[in-house]
Amino acid sequence: MSNSAEALDTRAFRNALGNFPTGVTVMTAYSEEHGLAGVTANSFSSVSLDPPLILWSIGKDSTSLKVFQAATHFAVNVLSAEQKDLSNHFAQRSTEKFDGMAFEVGAGGSPILPNTAASFECEVFECVEGGDHWIMLGRVLKFTDTGRAPLVFHKGQYSSLAPF
Repeated sequence: MSNSAEALDTRAFRNALGNFPTGVTVMTAYSEEHGLAGVTANSFSSVSLDPPLILWSIGKDSTSLKVFQAATHFAVNVLSAEQKDLSNHFAQRSTEKFDGMAFEVGAGGSPILPNTAASFECEVFECVEGGDHWIMLGRVLKFTDTGRAPLVFHKGQYSSLAPF
């Protein structure tokens, strides 16, 4: 079934997008004015190798938006296959997400979560409006690759990666 741009069914559009498997990340940031923030996101993507740029998007209605807009840096925590509970934790609309949570402090105070598949510490490069989201571009300052298998999201559920 196809939909034209004129009569786009948003539920069907979202379901079609779900056919593209993505990794699962927790984006984190810190601002002096607003404190810590962390949100689960699957909109992470590479942009450029020179300079090293990545992007992700955050909804305009996110309770964490003010932290990310005020922060000078943010971190991308690529969740490992064992971190489904962590993904669900940061997907909640709560301001107390870091209570009792272990993390290292990265660039600009951004939390770096333990046991991830990878992490990227970024300086905010640009923030661009994109419909009902803000597109956050970051210049990668430092990264870690642990070699752990990533957590994957596909067709509305968590999945794992199986190599051919």
